Amino acid sequence: MQTSDSIVIIPTYNEKENIENIIRAVFGLEKCFHILVIEDNSPDGTADIVRRLQKEFPERLFMIERKGKLGLGTAYITGFKWSIEHGYDYVFEMDADFSHNPNDLPRLYKACHDDGADVSIGSRYVSGVNVVNWPMGRVLMSYFASKYVRFITGLPIHDTTAGFVCYRRKVLETIHLDRIRFKGYAFQIEMKFTAYKCGFHITEVPVIFINRELGTSKMNSSIFGEAVFGVIQLKWDSWFKKYPKNSN
Repeated sequence: MQTSDSIVIIPTYNEKENIENIIRAVFGLEKCFHILVIEDNSPDGTADIVRRLQKEFPERLFMIERKGKLGLGTAYITGFKWSIEHGYDYVFEMDADFSHNPNDLPRLYKACHDDGADVSIGSRYVSGVNVVNWPMGRVLMSYFASKYVRFITGLPIHDTTAGFVCYRRKVLETIHLDRIRFKGYAFQIEMKFTAYKCGFHITEVPVIFINRELGTSKMNSSIFGEAVFGVIQLKWDSWFKKYPKNSN
């Protein structure tokens, strides 16, 4: 059995073009990572591919199958709870479509394991704008959305909507996961904001974000709108809410 202190959570919906390649890429790294796929009943057969690969990687590849598309945030919350129950010390969020480079996983791990961060973020904007093959309109929308979120919330983070993240287990144990309200990209903001308000140390690791080549993007205006308008409610609530504090 290949044990690991780290698990990578990958939510999937219609990712048959990518899922096998991303799993093999993660398992091909020198450091041993485990993978938990949160599968939302993809009609394209994504789950069948994962089940086949589980026979090849029985001790490293796990899957939770849900009844349908229940939102990115609920997928990660489900994965976080499972990871805590199974004793992983470092829990990663990563997309299935190679927009997040698996080769950056060890760098995010090092930032937490060796360098003392509680949360490490694969950041597109900490060293300029590191995005490849996105339409300029989407680049500008994403970049200025992060600026806007930083201005409203006071988060000292350049890439507030990033979905490539490593959390120490103690962060996920401290945050009241059932109180995280947002399901779309605002989920990413709320998790970072809550970790920050709880007193955890957050660092950004520069990465290059590459737009997916295969499959269909899940981004839409309603998801983006939640991120833009939800932060106002998030900031308002923070004036009255008591956050659990990092004990270390």
